[in-house]
Amino acid sequence: MSKPLKQIHLAAHFPGVNNTTVWSDPRAGSHIEFDSFVHFARTAERAKFDFLFLAEGLRLREQGGRIYDLDVVGRPDTFTVLAALAAVTDRLGLTGTINSTFNEPYEVARQFASLDHLSDGRSAWNVVTSWDAFTGENFRRGGFLPQDERYSRAKEFLATAHELFDSWQGDEIVADQATGTFLRDARAGAFVHHGKHFDIHGRFNVPRSPQGRPVIFQAGDSDEGREFAAAEADAIFSRYGTLEAGQEFYTDVKSRLATYGRRRDQLLILPAATFALADTDAEAEELAREVRRQQVSGATALKHLEFVWNRDLSGYDPEGPLPDVDPDVDTDHIARGRAQVRMYRDPLATAREWRELAEANNWSIRDLVIHTGNRQNFVGSPSTIAKTINEYVQADAADGFILVPHITPTGLDEFADKVVPLLQEEGVFRTDYEGTTLRDHLGLAHPDETREHRATP
Repeated sequence: MSKPLKQIHLAAHFPGVNNTTVWSDPRAGSHIEFDSFVHFARTAERAKFDFLFLAEGLRLREQGGRIYDLDVVGRPDTFTVLAALAAVTDRLGLTGTINSTFNEPYEVARQFASLDHLSDGRSAWNVVTSWDAFTGENFRRGGFLPQDERYSRAKEFLATAHELFDSWQGDEIVADQATGTFLRDARAGAFVHHGKHFDIHGRFNVPRSPQGRPVIFQAGDSDEGREFAAAEADAIFSRYGTLEAGQEFYTDVKSRLATYGRRRDQLLILPAATFALADTDAEAEELAREVRRQQVSGATALKHLEFVWNRDLSGYDPEGPLPDVDPDVDTDHIARGRAQVRMYRDPLATAREWRELAEANNWSIRDLVIHTGNRQNFVGSPSTIAKTINEYVQADAADGFILVPHITPTGLDEFADKVVPLLQEEGVFRTDYEGTTLRDHLGLAHPDETREHRATP
């Protein structure tokens, strides 16, 4: 008997500030004006996507003590944008990244429960930790926690938030106008939490939301992050774009679920994915090359090289050879707030490897950054991209993808109009929403049902 076809999950990531966005393209729009968010969200909903995803930026990045102006387009507050989008969409899920290092459980739980009410059950929370003291300087506590402490706090943060969500069971509000009885249980919302990171008690002031709790996403790739996701998350936002790497990650994370009494279908794996779409595969390949050169200008290439060299390289020609001087490993890093810095744990070894690559291929600095940096995951005609996405999902490299277009806000339009219909024709993607909540879209049970019917290992 053949294996039944998996249904593909699709979502859209509003890029914001990252290395994917080509803000200099004439078609690019504002990343702050509400019209951009509205266009993007309505396109995703028109295509019947599961959800829209917003990242979080708590501080503008710096390089050499100056704002990294090559990709700064603004960092609006996540909750404000998602709450506003709830009013202009009907079914699209609304997912936001909110930090567990510099926030408090009560305020975050209150905000997400409110968003879930405002959207009739479409909210999701991507739980992340913060890794750098630079971001912490914006907050009263400041500093940062070691990795094990960050995950310890994140686990207790999420557990505490769940206690707050669950302090209302959902049947307390009677609102009987004839008898004047509003609450069936006057103890509703009462909570007490005593722990290492949080010691709070009181009453949670938002009644049980339509989903019970928001859908929980997790984005860590470390062993601690994978274990956290297996224990607590409904979906994991991963970065693996190749088939083999995706399958390895998929197998590893799914194999951890049984330890926590969970089934494989109770955690979705949704990698981020970029794309270059054109009428033919050849045209798409040419477009991909063009986009990469737009994403990596000469100035951007030098800035990227500074992540490894930890030196001011502004005097070098980006179309020329790599620097002869070695990276500076003895001083504080000149790039602050950039996660990419952590990728190069041995700068001297990376520099040697890059010099060998550049010499072997006759690459300039810009050529090197273009070839070693991120590139489009899916490149081709609509039929090629639809086929490839389906192959990845059916081969258990992912349960779907969170698409990140390089143009905002219109970069998703062509995918919605040309690729989605092909997936629908294959019977692997919905033609309409079958439910109203994000849990419905993702095929996830209500948390009360999950709690009562926890699978046995």
